[in-house]
Amino acid sequence: WKGTCNRVHRRREVKAKEKNMLAGWRKAIPIGGWSSAEAKACASTLEGAAQAGLVRAQGYIHGEWKDATDGATLSVDNPATGETVQQVAKMGARETVEAIASASDAFKTWKKRTAHERAAVLWRWHDLIHENREHLAAILTSENGKPISEARAEIRSGMGSITWSAEEAKRVRGDVLEPPMRNRRNVVLKQPVGVVGAITPWNFPMSMVTRKVAPALAVGCTVVLKPSELTPLSALALAELANRAGMPPGVLNVVMGDAPAIGRTILKSPDVKKIAFTGSTAVGKMLMAGAAETVKKVSLELGGNAPLLVFDDADLEKAAAAAATSAFRNAGQTCICAARILVQEGVYDKFVELLAHHANSTRLGNGMDSSVTTGPLITPAAIQRVDEHVADAVAKGAKVVVGGKKRDGIGNFYHPTVLSEVSLDTRVHMEETFGPLAPVFKFKDEEEAIRIANDTPYGLAAYFFTSDLARGWRVAEALDYGMVGLNEVGFTHESIPFGGVKESGLGREGSSYGLDDFLEIKFVCMGLGYEKR
Repeated sequence: WKGTCNRVHRRREVKAKEKNMLAGWRKAIPIGGWSSAEAKACASTLEGAAQAGLVRAQGYIHGEWKDATDGATLSVDNPATGETVQQVAKMGARETVEAIASASDAFKTWKKRTAHERAAVLWRWHDLIHENREHLAAILTSENGKPISEARAEIRSGMGSITWSAEEAKRVRGDVLEPPMRNRRNVVLKQPVGVVGAITPWNFPMSMVTRKVAPALAVGCTVVLKPSELTPLSALALAELANRAGMPPGVLNVVMGDAPAIGRTILKSPDVKKIAFTGSTAVGKMLMAGAAETVKKVSLELGGNAPLLVFDDADLEKAAAAAATSAFRNAGQTCICAARILVQEGVYDKFVELLAHHANSTRLGNGMDSSVTTGPLITPAAIQRVDEHVADAVAKGAKVVVGGKKRDGIGNFYHPTVLSEVSLDTRVHMEETFGPLAPVFKFKDEEEAIRIANDTPYGLAAYFFTSDLARGWRVAEALDYGMVGLNEVGFTHESIPFGGVKESGLGREGSSYGLDDFLEIKFVCMGLGYEKR
């Protein structure tokens, strides 16, 4: 009876908090103050998500929603409108220590569950995400800005990571080794590494969470998740659904806010055994150096600056459409977007013409409008970086074919841009732009194309288009990249080993290889006693 009363009391407390949160959320988003019809539609859909209890304002530690210890908050803004979507708790070192302790304690029991038992929890999480997918898409678009169609696709991708990991963890295999002596038996076990510090980016605020969290939980690890402070609402909504799915307290914890303080705490803690990070190469290097202090396992998915090569025997219509899709997806804010387009000189002019047509066919706007194909950049600083790269290229001889400027009015919008006659001494060749910019370079032959494509410290993804099968094999093997697409740019899926080489990272996410990053290998030698002679 006492337990029943306590559960009823807790439910009443949760309902009261949700009611207060919804009232605060409505106050934070003055629908009447927005001039855009799409913005009003976005707010209306978000209100539905809030009423469903999915627009959270607190961090999630040990199965409970918590404010920052000092009461600090930060604003989550819609990059399409400039309006505040939500005020959320701004957490730091103290809350992170609490989250790590909770995850460490939960690991003791979670790792003992069978893979089938853990999979059952993950499947319930997946089903709740599916049921609430429209609410989640509205949350994602409101804080990130991407078109609602891309948000829905991201959620589908995230769900795929959950189900793949849940089932693949059932097939984790050890080994039996032939012993050197008759009275011994040698076996190899795979065991969960422990508490994982997962740090996710703003450009894919849902799929990057499940891509890290799902395999970790599936094999028996527990997680302290730090989403980007620019887009924490998606991660918090996923945590709410994980809670409803029956995920035990401490198995998944979410802290957001003071990124340096949270990061340092995760790195210094001896209880955190692994770092899983997606973000910039610069931050990845700092995390790698910090992880060395306690010798943590590290998996890093970092910068890209991907080349896309078009040979003179390629299907130009297909290549141009694919290049535009890749370059302008999520307003160019993806680590595997076609950031350097290399075209053989014999078909260069025709390709530029086709690419310009696709760029001119895009529609900028609020992502909640289903006709919009390109949303905003995440911050004004992102616009400034694109502007700087365009100005640098033009100063060195490039021509603006399409776009080349920020859109007037509210929101962080930049017109999809195509540059021709781009030289190799430009910043856009040497640095990752992370914006809707498609610079087109010229090459003479296969050897030069490969040399230019590999002339970068990055090595995440590369693409090329040709109708020559022999060339296909040669170029695929010659490109120094972790992933290569031949006549294809849309290969991302939970079944592939996603990751790069060189300064684009370490380890792989997805596929059976991705689970290995969350496992330790243990060798066990069993002595059977001495044989009688």
